[in-house]
Amino acid sequence: MSTITKKELIDRIADGTGTKRVLVKRIVQNFLDEVIEELGRGNRLEFRDFGVFECKVRAARVAQNPKTLERVPVPAKRTVKFKVGRVMKLRLSDAAHRFDEATGMPLDPPSAAASR
Repeated sequence: MSTITKKELIDRIADGTGTKRVLVKRIVQNFLDEVIEELGRGNRLEFRDFGVFECKVRAARVAQNPKTLERVPVPAKRTVKFKVGRVMKLRLSDAAHRFDEATGMPLDPPSAAASR
């Protein structure tokens, strides 16, 4: 398993579409800025088959410092919740069946249906 950066995604999209990297970067960044802006307003974002982003308020609570065992008040805060969409859920479920749990290594190559 590895981490994919925004730069790598931009490069893939640019290569896949034949579009200049600078333009793809601007579009991707604009998209991310809009997602942040809408979530900041408290709006729900729904991308069919991909998933839903929505703001939730995490209630205030009392936590405990594990080192000193001192009880510390934690104020309420807004956070983002993501609910997986249908296509992503299917893809993740399919991927879970193709990997060895102990090693994390693939058991077989991805099927043609999974790459659609």
